[in-house]
Amino acid sequence: MDKIAVVLLSGGADSATALACAKRDGFAPYALTIDYGQRHRVELEMARRQAQAQKAARHLIMKIDLRGIGKSALTDDVPVPVGRTPDEISEGIPATYVPARNTIFLSVALGWAESLGTGDVYVGVNALDYSGYPDCRPEYIEAFEKMARLATKMGVEGRVQVKIHAPLISRKKSEIFLLGRELGVDFSMTSSCYDPSPDGVACGVCDSCALRLKGFAEAGLTDPLRYAKKI
Repeated sequence: MDKIAVVLLSGGADSATALACAKRDGFAPYALTIDYGQRHRVELEMARRQAQAQKAARHLIMKIDLRGIGKSALTDDVPVPVGRTPDEISEGIPATYVPARNTIFLSVALGWAESLGTGDVYVGVNALDYSGYPDCRPEYIEAFEKMARLATKMGVEGRVQVKIHAPLISRKKSEIFLLGRELGVDFSMTSSCYDPSPDGVACGVCDSCALRLKGFAEAGLTDPLRYAKKI
């Protein structure tokens, strides 16, 4: 492997699968995890484990505290929505949306990529079976990629092609889990819960837990995580 790609690695199932996709595509993955003051701190530990298990070329954890911005159930004293059905989850933008999070994360990933001499960035967003976040849609990824080509030295000079890879964007959760299994992802070293217990046990009733459990069930797979309860 002589190609390099920066991979945004949150510690969740989608980003772990995106990391495996980068390796499948022949890249040496440089994993980037953002500690943004999220309430679900267990995902940071899962990101460390996943980067080690998948033999990332390097794993960088950067602290960008978004609690100062607030206005999100993931960074502020706002209740996490629970007990919602898939239809309810798909309606509107939930309280767990973090203002401009993916734009901030992708900008940091783009900066690191440019310093490494590569224009390839992987992100595990998907626009099916998701929580309705505006920064997970295909048109957003396309727009960011266009902006990145205009905003970087490598893009302006044309010596490096800037490409935002979103290999999961058109896949259902069940398809993501099946792909991850095929690529050897250990999902026991991921956490999707928005409001886990202090020891990392998933709540089982938040939107993210509901989508994860639904995806595993539809894939015919057993979710290896511990849950306090299940919808």
